[in-house]
Amino acid sequence: MSALWTSEALVDAMGGRPIGTMPESISGISIDSRSLQPGDAFFAIKGEAMDGHDFATAAIKAGAGVLVVAEGKLPALGRLTAPMIVVQDVLAALEKLGVAARARSNAKIIAVTGSAGKTTTKEALRHVLSAVGKVHASAQSFNNHWGVPLTLARMPDDCDYAVFEIGMNHPGEIRPLVKMVRPHVAIVTLIAAAHLGFFRNLDEIAKAKAEIFEGIEPGGAALLNRDDARWKLLDKMARAAGVEHVFGFGENARSTYKLTKCELHADHSDITARIGGQDVIARIGAPGRHMVQNVLAVLGAVHLVEADVGKAAEALADLSAERGRGKRHVLRHPKGPITLIDESYNANPASMAAAMALLNATPVTDDGRRIAVLGDMLELGDHSAKLHADLAELIVGTGTNTVFLGGPEMRALADILPDEIKTEYRAGVEELKPLLLSTLKAGDVVMIKSSKGIGFSKLVEALLGKYPAEAAGTKQN
Repeated sequence: MSALWTSEALVDAMGGRPIGTMPESISGISIDSRSLQPGDAFFAIKGEAMDGHDFATAAIKAGAGVLVVAEGKLPALGRLTAPMIVVQDVLAALEKLGVAARARSNAKIIAVTGSAGKTTTKEALRHVLSAVGKVHASAQSFNNHWGVPLTLARMPDDCDYAVFEIGMNHPGEIRPLVKMVRPHVAIVTLIAAAHLGFFRNLDEIAKAKAEIFEGIEPGGAALLNRDDARWKLLDKMARAAGVEHVFGFGENARSTYKLTKCELHADHSDITARIGGQDVIARIGAPGRHMVQNVLAVLGAVHLVEADVGKAAEALADLSAERGRGKRHVLRHPKGPITLIDESYNANPASMAAAMALLNATPVTDDGRRIAVLGDMLELGDHSAKLHADLAELIVGTGTNTVFLGGPEMRALADILPDEIKTEYRAGVEELKPLLLSTLKAGDVVMIKSSKGIGFSKLVEALLGKYPAEAAGTKQN
């Protein structure tokens, strides 16, 4: 078990007060006693719903090497005999540790933000950079005020590359996080109507995302979507923040990292892109035009951190979509396979368009149908009804003619879909579940898409529970 931090460095970084016999080192950082590994340091963070101090005993039973606790909570922990580091504020201590991790690292650092595609791009970067060196990247979507410092604190001192996802749903949230991360390259994937309920318009969203430029290291680069309508605004804001190098990726003729050829297939894409003055040919194992756009950003970032673009491009063939973000399953129906596309993790108008394009590009077998199962897009505020109704444009006239809708906001779409689209609307996931399970037949392709809070992942679980399934292969020979 390799050491992540010595106890001495841990104490020094946080300015904490050690109590008890400290272990020589700790092997990991945990904020959750359920996933804690023996030898981890347990940070008893107080969240909105739970207080980590309430799980100190569970952390000790799970094998925590040391507890990081708040001074004010110490009296309540009096009977615990485990070694502890006492600090004034546990989250602030984690932030200090994250800053110390960044200070000791010689890794090339990449940060990713945007309204859609953050996690997919981050995971693609993790995947391709693993072909050329040791990579550290945030787990899941750890992109907020605790996820970013946690990811930093977990960064080994010997990694070659590190990739951080930075999210927000209000102005001012990215700024303090990117100043901890201090990336050499910052990617903005896309500006779209995500969290529009907290902003007046897309320009305001772009300005909030542009906070990422304020943390870029001197001599570093901003990598922007040249096909995005907010390109000019972001370019202007990057330069105003003092970023010396601003580059674009996309199909636009003036893109630095330019797509020159693209063939979209049901389970992969074949592309040619101009990267660093060279034509790079690649097969992308995860399908979809949106994935191609993300990959252009990935290859651009690989070039900017001076990694081997050729090896990274080769690794793209093994890329597969993540659970909830386009992962495919073959459901074994007694009369033949059903294809399930799991897009249940997140939804906004841009990602809905990408998911519907993916569904329409997926072939059905025999008399199978393309079925869209769509749930509410959250945090759209006063714009919600219009943006949900606008989804009709993605459905009418395409190869998808069967639609299941759930959630109060989806009523706006249900009300305007024409009769030729077979539409079933229900209030929520529990009402939809029996209907969907009884409707599917061999040859169907079903795509499930919603914001995470609507709980459409339960529909995915129900389908996987009813039919023996395996992940659909994405690698092509």
